[in-house]
Amino acid sequence: MWIQMVNGKPTVISLFAGCGGSSLGYKWAGYHELLAVEWDKNAAETFNLNFPDVPCWQRDIREVTGKEILGFCGLEPGGLDLLDASPPCQGFSTAGKRQVADPRNDLFLEFVRLVKELQPKMFVMENVSGLVKGKMKGWFIEIMQTLKALPYHVRCRKMNAMFYGVPQLRERLIWIGMKDGEPEFPEPVGVPVKFRNAIDGCPNETDRSLPSVLLEVGKRQPDKWNTDAKIYRRIKGNNAGCFSLKWAGWNRVIGTIPKSEISLTEIIHPNRQRYLNIHELRRCASFPDEFQFTDRKNGCERIGNAVMPKFMEAIATTIKRQVFDGAMA
Repeated sequence: MWIQMVNGKPTVISLFAGCGGSSLGYKWAGYHELLAVEWDKNAAETFNLNFPDVPCWQRDIREVTGKEILGFCGLEPGGLDLLDASPPCQGFSTAGKRQVADPRNDLFLEFVRLVKELQPKMFVMENVSGLVKGKMKGWFIEIMQTLKALPYHVRCRKMNAMFYGVPQLRERLIWIGMKDGEPEFPEPVGVPVKFRNAIDGCPNETDRSLPSVLLEVGKRQPDKWNTDAKIYRRIKGNNAGCFSLKWAGWNRVIGTIPKSEISLTEIIHPNRQRYLNIHELRRCASFPDEFQFTDRKNGCERIGNAVMPKFMEAIATTIKRQVFDGAMA
């Protein structure tokens, strides 16, 4: 396999780049990012705050062509080492309405189009584990068939970020495609990081206090992970928000961080007096303390939508060791 590197580093381009969770993982793993593409305005602004040396196009992926990417990056087809993508997952996520006909579900086809046009040596695609559950299984089968029709060896694995240095229970599907050889996935490493250790040294500010209904629920069910539906319904009158609300525990890994800031949907600090603040959310998502967000509300959404950096670092490191380090030996 002919490998083209920049300063001894394999090259990567990120589609659906978000605020840069994947990009940070690739950076830590020793890759050189040539370009990021992201449609959301705030996500692109956040990316630019943290990666000033990486060009970021704030554009609709449907209007981006492989030809202009190649021209901008000074590449020929086949010259890119790795193409990364995290297409929107709202239509598939168990945290949402799981709409089979959600138009965002088709955006993975734009990734496939650009794989064909760019012909990278490898690709990595990330999405929610909800794709292999219930009515979404048909979509998963279609995605696998579409990717396997490409001239790549393709494998998919369901992985949990908490086994790769991320202090958060977060299951995701990872697809890896290689032109030559069989893709390898990183083995789980270490012991999951408890909430107590993850936030050690974080500023103890109070960003958002709890509404009275949650304070009352918390008093009646000490040391519970999720709210008790019966208690919740008795106090509030309905179950709205109950099943996506979580209390953190000092000696546990926290649950999946959601993207939205809804008053009855988030993760609550173990002292039962407030939601997790942005510093704690950043730590629990494996972003470094110096990673910047434009404000708290957008920061919560960016973190909830992001690929966890330490998770992607583990994947990218395994790929680099398998493919790129050997090619340069």
